[in-house]
Amino acid sequence: MLRVRSLRKYYGEFLAVRDVSLDVAPGEVVGFLGPNGAGKSTTMRIITGYLPATSGEVRVDGYEVTRHPLAVRQRIGYLPEHTPLYTDMRVREYLRYRARIKGVPRRQVEARVDEVLERAWLSDRPRQLIGTLSKGYRQRVGIADAMVGHPRLLILDEPTIGLDPAQIRAVRDLIRELAEGHTILLSTHILAEVEQVCSRVVIIARGETVADDTVEGLQARFDEHVIELTVEADEPTEKVRATLAALPGVVTVVATQAEPESPLQSFRVSFGERGDATEVAKRICRATTSAGWPLVRLSPQRPSLESIFVRLTQSAEATGSAA
Repeated sequence: MLRVRSLRKYYGEFLAVRDVSLDVAPGEVVGFLGPNGAGKSTTMRIITGYLPATSGEVRVDGYEVTRHPLAVRQRIGYLPEHTPLYTDMRVREYLRYRARIKGVPRRQVEARVDEVLERAWLSDRPRQLIGTLSKGYRQRVGIADAMVGHPRLLILDEPTIGLDPAQIRAVRDLIRELAEGHTILLSTHILAEVEQVCSRVVIIARGETVADDTVEGLQARFDEHVIELTVEADEPTEKVRATLAALPGVVTVVATQAEPESPLQSFRVSFGERGDATEVAKRICRATTSAGWPLVRLSPQRPSLESIFVRLTQSAEATGSAA
C-alpha cells in the first residue's frame, strides 16, 4: 500500500530527512516513531503530497506521489498534528464540504457524513460551530475529516493529542476497528498506544530509519535477560541472594524489595546473553523449592518499547554528534 525509498528533504542547507525507507502492507497498522525533530512530520507531509521531496521515491497503492498527486490524495486520509479547520462552519456543514472535495458521490455524501459523525463521537454536535468546540472535539472533527473520503490509507499524526483518558481509549478502539478496512500509519509520542494497536514499528532518528520490526521482534533484539521473582523466606535476604547468585548462568542478583515484618523478598536476577530464560527459571524453581522458600512470583522481563526507543534514538544521536 505504501512504499518509501531513500527519502531526502533539504530546507536550504539543512537536511531534515536524510534516508527514510519504509513499507506498509495493506491492512497493517504501523507505528511511526521518532524524537522531536527526527523528520516524522516532514516525511508524512511528503507522503501526502503536501511537500515535495528533494530525492527518493514515494508510492501509494502503486501511484508515485509526484507523478500522480491526485490519485495519491484520493487514497489518503490525513490527520495532521495541528488540524486546520474552518471555525466559522458547523460540524456537519464542514464534513459535507470536505466529502464533496474528496470526491464522495453526491448521493452518498449524507450517509457518509452520518457514518463518520457516529464513528468520531460527533453525532450530538452536527450543528455546532467548530469555533465553539473544545480542543478534544476539534480533534474528533479532524479524525472524521480524515475518514470521510473512505481512504485506503490513513495517516494519523498524534491522533489523541488534547483528548482526555476516556477519549484516548476510545480513539485506540477506533483505530483497531478502522484497521479492518484501512491501512494505517500512526505517529504518536504515547508509546503504550503503539504497543496496543500497532502490528509493526518504524523508528527514525536524525532523519533516517533506525529500526523496522514488530514490537516483539524489537524486544527479542534488545532482551535484557532479566527475571524478577518474589519468594517467601524467613532467612536473611543476603542468604537468599547468595543462593540465587550461585546458580549456573546467573550473572547478578539484586534484592529489590523486602517487606517489613513480612517473609516476602523480591529479587532481580540477570543472566548472560547466551543464557536461556526457561532454563534459568527452572533452576530458580528447583533452588527455592529445595530451600523451602515458596515461590510467590516469577516473571521474565522484556524491555519496554520506551527503553528500546531511547536506546536506539540516543545511539543515533551519539553517532551523528561524533560524525
